[in-house]
Amino acid sequence: MPMEKEWKYRESGDPATVRQLSSELGVDPVLAELLVQRGVCTFAQARSFFRPDLADLHDPFLMADMDKAVERVHRAVASQEKILVYGDYDVDGTTAVSLVYSFLHRLTRQVDFYIPERYDEGYGVSYKGIDWAAENGFGLIITLDCGIKANEKVEYARERGIDVIICDHHLPENELPRAVAVLDPKREDCNYPFDDLSGCGVGFKLVQAYSQRFNIPFETLIPLLDLLVVSIASDLVSVTDENRILAHYGLKQLNSRPREGLLAMIHLSGLEPNHLTIDDIVFKIGPRINAAGRMESGRIAVELLTASNEAEAFRIGTEINEHNNERKNIDRRITQEALDMVRSGNCLSSANATIVYNPLWHKGVVGIVASRLVEAFYKPTIVFTKSQGGLVTGSARSVHGFDLYDAIESCSDLLENFGGHLYAAGLTLKEENIPAFCERIEKAISGTIIPEMQTPVVDVDASLNFSQITPKFLRILKQFQPFGPGNHAPVFRTDNVYDNGMGRKVGAEGGHLKLELIQESHPYHHISAIAFNMADFYDNIKAGNPIDVCYSIVENYYRGTANTQLRVKDIHEREELV
Repeated sequence: MPMEKEWKYRESGDPATVRQLSSELGVDPVLAELLVQRGVCTFAQARSFFRPDLADLHDPFLMADMDKAVERVHRAVASQEKILVYGDYDVDGTTAVSLVYSFLHRLTRQVDFYIPERYDEGYGVSYKGIDWAAENGFGLIITLDCGIKANEKVEYARERGIDVIICDHHLPENELPRAVAVLDPKREDCNYPFDDLSGCGVGFKLVQAYSQRFNIPFETLIPLLDLLVVSIASDLVSVTDENRILAHYGLKQLNSRPREGLLAMIHLSGLEPNHLTIDDIVFKIGPRINAAGRMESGRIAVELLTASNEAEAFRIGTEINEHNNERKNIDRRITQEALDMVRSGNCLSSANATIVYNPLWHKGVVGIVASRLVEAFYKPTIVFTKSQGGLVTGSARSVHGFDLYDAIESCSDLLENFGGHLYAAGLTLKEENIPAFCERIEKAISGTIIPEMQTPVVDVDASLNFSQITPKFLRILKQFQPFGPGNHAPVFRTDNVYDNGMGRKVGAEGGHLKLELIQESHPYHHISAIAFNMADFYDNIKAGNPIDVCYSIVENYYRGTANTQLRVKDIHEREELV
């Protein structure tokens, strides 16, 4: 059976505020409750929430160093100096590079892009990349989604006669790199009103500022927003404030006039054009773009996203799609091997943490495998494989509420390298240090993790009767989109429901359930539901026994027809019928 999950209701809003908002807006109290949970408490706030406006974007010149960055870019453009747009191989990095490169390419032909090789150069700015820039006559490098900690490499670039502008969104160290300009809303001395932009978002603010300064119409930037929404969705930044506005209009662009490369990805992903959501980016488009950097080179992702014609985009997209299929096959195989290791006791640790190591595993998928192991065992997890230079590299993923980065940092004397954040990290160490590291990390975790962190939780927004899921309810709920961190897709709970007898197992190996659910107290309202990886509940449900479900409500499109469906998050079995 799937691991038992605890269902917890989110903190309710003030009842009087909920009642007043429900009355003023003329909406179901459940919808008013969802708004208040999101800090939307007045009619005016609701109007702003439901009607995002590009006019409400923040002035880009509020970001520290923006004046310097714009002036330096303009000097390069005006003097036909060669500009290199440099970014990482993940989705945020490649979309950021594609966005800034596309913009600059309209102004000058003296621009190129550079994506470091994942297995040769690693993450961030590399000496190899700087050397390549120097050898090819570039006078300015613009880094995107990286560079905030590249102090030594920025100095190296200066020594080689290259200026650097940094566009990043990661936390800086105490001392900033000595670049021409450092654009990062997380700088302590930066008064920009919103600090959770993606790396691509910081790049967008640079081109917005340049356009503002040199009277380039803002409308010409709107075609770039399809790239930006792919970045916002894939990098899991909060979909609030400025990101909500940019994601809203980015989805409009993606659905109405996507660039050739993204259109190719939409078709190759089997998605329905014109009805794309954040989920479609997170689960279909983003992983395919990421696969380029995992399996071959992130450079081909930028070639896809800047392709100028349909044939070229489809050719590159097909290649990337094949890389993604290869990635999925490797991912499935390695995940199964890792699961078998843990279940047979052949792992490095399975007490407070799950730690596995196989020197032959593909480095590009160990992060995905770590996430799968967290789903299976719900413990902080590290998956190791062999890296270059005889070192071992690992990808770490945590459980909700536990700071795994802090635990890894406490073992830093055993590590060659590490980086990341609360829930995800990467680390490198010598193979001979693995036993000592495992012992230390186990102690660090056991001393700080609490029981509440060791049980998976489903956060429930509200209880709902199926009879409340009316066309008006669905129409307003749809306007809560785009969903993401800070504006999650609402999760509802409905108790005492049954399958109408048409339920069946679906999926390649019958691992999912397709159900038609009826609520006992409202027998005339039944609704379709999909429950991924929950086939173990099939026999009990097929026998007609009642269940409680929590779910989000989605709209599926197939050949132009929309169908409302419950996406089941979890099932609790009730007492069997006597």
